[in-house]
Amino acid sequence: MTEQLYGTPGTAAAPPARFAVPGRIAVSEQVAATWQTATLTEVRRETPYASTFRLAVPRWAGHLPGQHLMLRLTAEDGYVAQRHYSIASAPDDSGHIELTLDRVPDGEVSGWFHTVARPGDTIDVRGPLSGFFAWPGDRPALLLGAGSGVVPLMSMVRHHRGRGLSVPLRMLVSARSPEELIYAGELGAETTAVFTRSAPGGVPVGRMSAAHVAPLLAEQPPGGWEAYVCGSNGFAEHASRLLVAAGQPVDRIRIERFG
Repeated sequence: MTEQLYGTPGTAAAPPARFAVPGRIAVSEQVAATWQTATLTEVRRETPYASTFRLAVPRWAGHLPGQHLMLRLTAEDGYVAQRHYSIASAPDDSGHIELTLDRVPDGEVSGWFHTVARPGDTIDVRGPLSGFFAWPGDRPALLLGAGSGVVPLMSMVRHHRGRGLSVPLRMLVSARSPEELIYAGELGAETTAVFTRSAPGGVPVGRMSAAHVAPLLAEQPPGGWEAYVCGSNGFAEHASRLLVAAGQPVDRIRIERFG
């Protein structure tokens, strides 16, 4: 499940942004509330603990980078498990979406995906859900993520690349080690990786710090950054404090917490 909040602890919530962008994907609440049958078509290993699951959803109405969906599994005895998962793929017209899931100890849904699911299996999905963390590509984006918090941010990076957008985008991502860095082979010049337990030779080990954040805030693009922070409660609080200390306005920090 995800807890979705604006700002930093102790601050007032910022109002949702209203996007007015040519070509924006608009999905009615009625469509987003309708359950659809998705078919698993591909499984890709990302790290020893995370895999990407590609789903064919022929009637998918589209989404914005940063949105998530509700997923439902129903057992033979009628037991139902539902979870929210961020969408990893960029918006396109392929009729497919991708989810990247960590295998959570004792996780009912993630455990099923990692140990039981095979191409051809079907799952119920509905969405897209929540527009507050969405980034349609209309303003400079500064992305900070840790662990699987990189998933919705990668949707934004892919959207930026796929549309050839000229608006500035930068990403800072934290992982315990290079082996646990999700999408490692896909990250490019827009991304700086921080490693907290082990790192390649010559790369310092440690938490994301002011030394990583401050340079990006020192030279801001026209209009300033819209900051998107995604990760655990601890990371979200730490990263948001770094942003505020470096001068990022609180009302331009969007936070999605996993926990």
